[in-house]
Amino acid sequence: MCGIVGVVGHPEASNLSYLGLYALQHRGQESAGIVSTDGDRLFKIRKKTLVVDAFTNDSFKFLKGSSAIGHVRYSTTGQNALKNVQPMIATGGFGNVAVAHNGNITNFRDLKQIMEDQGALFQSTADTEIILHLLAREPVSDLKDKISQTMAKLDGAFSLLFLTPNEMIAVRDPWGFRPLSLGRLENGGFAVASETCAFDLIGARFERDIEPGEILVIAHNGTLKSTRINRKASEAKCVFEHVYFSRPDSFVFGKSVYQSRKELGFQLAKEHPIKPDIVIPVPDSGVISAMGYAEAMNVPMQMGLIRNHYVGRTFIEPKQSIRGFGVKVKLNPVKSILEGKKVVIVDDSIVRGTTSQKIVKMVRDTGAKEIALLITSPPFLSPCVYGIDTPSKEELLASQFNVEQMREKIKADYLGFLSVEGMYKTLNFERSLFCDACFSGTYPTSVDLNSL
Repeated sequence: MCGIVGVVGHPEASNLSYLGLYALQHRGQESAGIVSTDGDRLFKIRKKTLVVDAFTNDSFKFLKGSSAIGHVRYSTTGQNALKNVQPMIATGGFGNVAVAHNGNITNFRDLKQIMEDQGALFQSTADTEIILHLLAREPVSDLKDKISQTMAKLDGAFSLLFLTPNEMIAVRDPWGFRPLSLGRLENGGFAVASETCAFDLIGARFERDIEPGEILVIAHNGTLKSTRINRKASEAKCVFEHVYFSRPDSFVFGKSVYQSRKELGFQLAKEHPIKPDIVIPVPDSGVISAMGYAEAMNVPMQMGLIRNHYVGRTFIEPKQSIRGFGVKVKLNPVKSILEGKKVVIVDDSIVRGTTSQKIVKMVRDTGAKEIALLITSPPFLSPCVYGIDTPSKEELLASQFNVEQMREKIKADYLGFLSVEGMYKTLNFERSLFCDACFSGTYPTSVDLNSL
């Protein structure tokens, strides 16, 4: 998962992009980059670090111009290397162009093989580079038309921002997997971001979502022109954005993420009405749902696990060995709250199971009497190929074991998941418009898991 932000028509475009990336840091912590333009040249800074460490005051003196795009990366295709840090820049018949990408192109390897057979040389291992190669090969001269024809050849998830000396172009794949929104700045300029929480930080007003399949051209003078990718597809927005990825203060797919998670907690109480002494969340992603569960069950919620906020999210670190280590560093139980109590732990999901097992052990070691682990999503059965780092079924606990076997491995006294039906009922989403391949194994695009 990645985060992208763009600003057009503001004298502090690169600085605002930096702030927007800061708001989107939860979407990727491996690298950060900004490319700006003064209407003539493109200027770039890209580093393998957090946003706060990637840029200085001197950075913004270098990143000249009134338009900029930025990117925070969490690798799904291509290793965590400087050559894969975005935005990427290319020069061709279309001039200079930079691109920032959130998603995962599922036919990347097939397209890359075809191009390499034709003599193409790739500078990175990221799927984003294939877009630039395809653009260069399109025979039409207009960049917007090049983008339209290129996008029609891609499968998978791609929310994109292109930047040239003349314009910024926002693109969302025809399925609409990943969120992308348009905002208006106080000075009349525009911003585009993966989540609306970025608009709050930079003082932009939410205008609308970029539609699935839309290509929105934003000229540096502020004029907008919308066109479509020439490809028909059924919408398949990622339901996991509301369960886990998006920040709770964002509006994603037209709904408050905070409200969604609170209501998921209510539904969890209906499906698993356990009466504990206390409810504790796994911070931070389980907090709001735990509030809903505790409220519905009329029992107190307490912060029985304290998070060290200077440690990255365990789920998006690239190595399993680090994930196991990270849990111990990241969370610490409060013995005075947990000792002798019947405890319900609320979390958003179980993917690999590493974190859940260690959390249950930590709580058990404090002297908790009983431990129930409740999950505000269905079992994660199948790998996501649209931007989450779950490359094989073998890594997914629920694909290998039933719920009772999972409970035994995690060593909880009770383990409960939210039903798929309950999740959609709670979110008030039409299931046919969403992707839940991670829960159902049904992919909205043609996918060969063996080739990914």
